[in-house]
Amino acid sequence: MSLQTLFIGSYAHAAQPGIYAYSFDTESGALTAQSSLVGIACPSFLIVHPNREWVYAVSELGIASHEKPGAVHALQFDRAASRIKNINQQPSGGDWPCHLALDATHKWLFCANYGSGNLSVFPVNADGSIGAMSDHIQHRGADPNTDRQQGPHVHSTTLTPGNRFAIVADLGIDQLVMYTLDAVNGKLHLRGRTTTPPGAGPRHLTFHPNGRVLYAANELDNTIGVYTYDGENGALTEIQMFPTLPAGAPPNTVADIHLSDAADRLYVSNRGDDSIAVFSINPDGSVNAALGIYPCGGKTPRNFALAPGGKFILVANQDSDNVSVMPLRDGATEIGAPVARITIPTASCIQFVKPYV
Repeated sequence: MSLQTLFIGSYAHAAQPGIYAYSFDTESGALTAQSSLVGIACPSFLIVHPNREWVYAVSELGIASHEKPGAVHALQFDRAASRIKNINQQPSGGDWPCHLALDATHKWLFCANYGSGNLSVFPVNADGSIGAMSDHIQHRGADPNTDRQQGPHVHSTTLTPGNRFAIVADLGIDQLVMYTLDAVNGKLHLRGRTTTPPGAGPRHLTFHPNGRVLYAANELDNTIGVYTYDGENGALTEIQMFPTLPAGAPPNTVADIHLSDAADRLYVSNRGDDSIAVFSINPDGSVNAALGIYPCGGKTPRNFALAPGGKFILVANQDSDNVSVMPLRDGATEIGAPVARITIPTASCIQFVKPYV
């Protein structure tokens, strides 16, 4: 038996448990509760520092919806006591913060503010606390989907291999915006823009381990975009585009995207169809074929994680209030039926604790 720690975020109210620590059995798929934290409203997205001790969470609030702006929280996980405790917090610099990322030095924290369409950068201090904002960038523009693209909506930041650039996916203006990272001062400088198909709505990104191919989950048109990445010039070139659902599927929005450790499978979550789409990947990183679409074990799969060891996928199903655990490559099936489910109200994010590198 091999046990791994993971954290789960949610859209809980501040008076409710909102962040949970669990241990996960990588052989059986069993989940065992360790602890939870009350006091943060809408901690919908988390990341874990590679030192395995610090956890960072958004508080996805906005002036219009909650009469207060968003925030970013630093937390500490006491492994011996199985306890999560607060370190400090900072204003996120905008409304509805929805994504966090750390650069390769682990010294800079990037926060995407969806509602206000801007990006903030914060230093990570020696004690794990979040320092005062070092940079703040406002996007501008709109695109054809008048319901969802009436203005910029920064959805995620992805650091490139080598830590030279940061790619910001903006759903509202259909752009992947490339910034040069000043890793000494925590500043971003515009490098270039890659325009996605109109109305695509880029949301989350992930790199192939070869560092030359990037995959984009496009929320609004239910596609994945495949791009080659030029590390010298910081440029992206679209090479493929695949739908995550067949024509005539019910209304849907794509959410999360992850690549298997072996880099031979790409997984994408479909909210509305309530499924995970699976694609096979060629050795060069290009997409080979769609392998199937499988039930997610609940309703509205906002975020998911591939468990260490490669045997299971864990899905945060927001509207069915559960996390489901399903086997990967279960015989002839790419994703099998759930072997475990736990109740997590408004579950939205799953992050495994990874070894320090």
